[in-house]
Amino acid sequence: MGKDDKRVDRALKKARERIETIDDGTTMAERLARAAKSSELLSAVWTLPPAQRLMFHPGVQVGRVDGDSTPGFGGGKDEAERFIELSSTEIARYQSLLYANGARGSHRRLLIVLQGMDASGKGGIVRHVFRQGNPMGIHYHGFGRPEGEELEHDFLWRVRRELPRDGWIAVFDRSHYEDVVMPRIGGTLDEGARQARFDVINAFERELAADGCAIVKIFLVVSRDEQRRHFLGRLDDPEKRWKFDPSDLEARERWDDYMAAWQETFERTSTPDAPWYLVPADNRWYSRAVVSELLRTTLRNMNLTWPGLAPGVDPDEVRRRLAAD
Repeated sequence: MGKDDKRVDRALKKARERIETIDDGTTMAERLARAAKSSELLSAVWTLPPAQRLMFHPGVQVGRVDGDSTPGFGGGKDEAERFIELSSTEIARYQSLLYANGARGSHRRLLIVLQGMDASGKGGIVRHVFRQGNPMGIHYHGFGRPEGEELEHDFLWRVRRELPRDGWIAVFDRSHYEDVVMPRIGGTLDEGARQARFDVINAFERELAADGCAIVKIFLVVSRDEQRRHFLGRLDDPEKRWKFDPSDLEARERWDDYMAAWQETFERTSTPDAPWYLVPADNRWYSRAVVSELLRTTLRNMNLTWPGLAPGVDPDEVRRRLAAD
């Protein structure tokens, strides 16, 4: 075990020990404080938080991001799996807290946007990061090419229908960003109209954030070599052949065009309200750990507390009626 592995191992052990004491708190405030401290200890596995290290900023070129890199994480696959396991328990805790507040009228909610080239691991992210989450409170939706009724409305119409309800988490596998990237690739929209969509998207996300919706936008950066490996794996595995589509090869042949389109998108739509994170994704264990960290810290930073009884409920009266039952 190398020096970095040992540091990560120590941080994970400390986090686990603290997590095991959360429910020993005698008051709600103490338990919440212990949960926050546990989350901080989990974050100590990173030499620099992904929210800082991987956030897009001017000068970053998506085409130069090394998909095989693991910036900020000193451990390997085993340590990442341990991290995800611990982090997912705390995600479940914060998800329950978010849901409870939504049931009591809070507008806080979370939207996660997952984008990436084919075989970048978007589906696996959802399965692993939310492994201990409660399906009641998580909404997943995959966006394809608009068709039918969707074409009769503006491009955000179908997106608004899938937004998270109060207290919920929504995960978009692809999103409204397909409506600015694909028209550039295919030339299917007047360029002036396409450019105007960037301003519409920024205003849309600014409106969501102002109304209590946190937004985390993630682009999974997979290398061409890794994508090739996954495509060949799909052909060789009878259980995965259904995933392969000839259009995947067409997109691969225009790789540079896609990277240019996404670069423009990041430059136009990475904002303080809704920043983009460019996450290396050749190592699935790393990208899953990053998304778990981003999600957990976003929920923690909402600083929610457990809501009390509904207005007008007298606990003593409830106890009296139950005792007499």
